[in-house]
Amino acid sequence: MKCTAREWLRVTTVLFMARAIPAMVVPNATLLEKLLEKYMDEDGEWWTAKQRGKRAITDNDMQSILDLHNKLRSQVYPTASNMEYMTWDVELERAAESWAETCLWQHGPASLLSSIGQNLGAHWGRYRPPAYHVQAWYDEVKDFSYPYEHECNPYCPFRCSGSVCTHYTQVVWATSSRIGCAINLCHNMNIWGQIWPKAVYVVCNYSPKGNWWGHAPYKHGRPCSACPPSFGGGCRENLCYKEGSDRYYAPPEEETNEIERQQSEVHDTHVRTRSDDSNRNEVISTQQMSQIVSCEVKLRDQCKGTTCNRYECPAGCLSSKAKVIGSVHYDMHSSICRAAIHYGIIDNEGGWVDITRQGRKHYFMKSNRNGIRTIGKYQSANSFTVSKVTVQAVTCETTVEQLCPFHKPASHCPRVYCPRDCMQANPHYARVIGTRVYSDVSSICRAAVHAGVVRNHGGYVDVMPVDKRKAYTASFQNGIFSESLQNPPGGKAFRVFAVM
Repeated sequence: MKCTAREWLRVTTVLFMARAIPAMVVPNATLLEKLLEKYMDEDGEWWTAKQRGKRAITDNDMQSILDLHNKLRSQVYPTASNMEYMTWDVELERAAESWAETCLWQHGPASLLSSIGQNLGAHWGRYRPPAYHVQAWYDEVKDFSYPYEHECNPYCPFRCSGSVCTHYTQVVWATSSRIGCAINLCHNMNIWGQIWPKAVYVVCNYSPKGNWWGHAPYKHGRPCSACPPSFGGGCRENLCYKEGSDRYYAPPEEETNEIERQQSEVHDTHVRTRSDDSNRNEVISTQQMSQIVSCEVKLRDQCKGTTCNRYECPAGCLSSKAKVIGSVHYDMHSSICRAAIHYGIIDNEGGWVDITRQGRKHYFMKSNRNGIRTIGKYQSANSFTVSKVTVQAVTCETTVEQLCPFHKPASHCPRVYCPRDCMQANPHYARVIGTRVYSDVSSICRAAVHAGVVRNHGGYVDVMPVDKRKAYTASFQNGIFSESLQNPPGGKAFRVFAVM
C-alpha cells in the first residue's frame, strides 16, 4: 500500500510557489509521455546539450512558453486595454538559468528580485512540458476577482479567494512584456522538506516586474485602446504590439565550451560596428555615482561634491571598531557602513547604501541591533539616515520627472534598469534634452545611451539631480541626437552615472 501511494505521488504531484505559498495542479500527461522523457533521461540529447551550456532551454520549449503567455494574455476577462505583447529576453533567460542551477526551492537571487518578477514550478516522475506550468499559473484566475477602477481609491484591493493568485497576476501583468525561462534537472532537491530524487525545476523571470501591491494587473477596456505611445498604435490579437518585436534573441553561435564569453564578445562587436557606422564621436562614461568606502569612513569624511549620497560598502564591517552614534538618526561622525548594518540596510557581506542628511538633532539614542552597539550622545549635531538603494526597471520613455521628482529631503533616485534598443525609441516620446546635464523631461535611458553610460543593449544607470540649468545644449553622441533648450520654464536637471 505504501509503495502504491509513493508511486502515485511520483506520477501526479506538481507544485508551484509564489514566495512561500504553494499552489497544486495535477495535469493529465498520458499523451505527452514520449515527448517529455527527453528531460528525464540524463543520457539523452537534451541533457547533453544542457551540460554543454548552449541554451538554458530548448527552442521548442521557449516558443511554447512564449506563445502560451501571449495567448493567455490576449484572452483575459474582463478585457485589457493596455496588455503588451510579450517577447523573449536572453538576459532574463540567463538569470533564470543561473538560479535554476542552484536547485533551491525559493525565489532568487535576492539581488534581482527588486527588479524582476518570477514564477517557479517543479515536479518529478513523468515530465510535463513547461506549458503545463504556465497554464497552471494562469489557472489561479479561478480564485482571482479583477478590481475595477471605481474600487481603487487610492489602491486596488487584493482579491484572491485561494491560497495564492500571484502566479496568475504576473502572467497577465500588462507591462511585463519580456520573459526568460530556464529548466534544470535537480538531483535530490528539497521541496518543503521532501527530497525529490530527480526534480525538473522551471524558473521564469519577467521584466518589468509585476505584482505591485495595490495595483490591478491591467487596465480594463477595449483591447489596445490604452497602449503606450511607443507602440505606435500597433495591435496584434488584442495585445499592444510594436513592429519587429518578434526578433527576441540572437541566432545561436557556433558550438563552444565558452558560450558566455563568446556571446558577450559577439554582442559587443555588433554594437561597436553599429556605432562605428552611425557616428564617430562615441563617448564612453566610466564615472560612477556611488563612492567605494571602507568600514571606517564617516559621512563627515566623504560627503563632498554631487555624489555624496550613495556608497558601496565592503564586506566584513561587523568586525570593524568604527563607532556609530545614534539609532535611526546617526551623527555625521558615524561610520556609514556600520550604521547601515545597524539599521538593517545591508549585512556583513556589504552592499550599496543611500544616505539622506537630516539637519541638526538635539540628541542621539544608543541601541544594540544586528550585532552593532551604537553610542548615545546628548549634544546637538548634524545627522543622517540610511536607506536601501532600490532598483526599478523602466521603459525607454520613462523620464526623471516621472520617476523621482526630487522631493526634499531625499535627493536621490532609485537605481534604474534600462531595456535594450532605446536608440530605436521614438524621439518624440523619448526626448533627450541637453549634453552631460539633461532636463528632467528627458528619457533616462536614452540620455544614458547619449552620455555613454550604457550601450544600446541596456543596463543599470544611476541618476543624480543637479542645479537647474538656464540652457541645455544639443549634440550628437552615440547614435542619438539631443535637443537644445533655452530658458526652460521649470523642472530640474540631472546627470547619469555608470553602475560598474
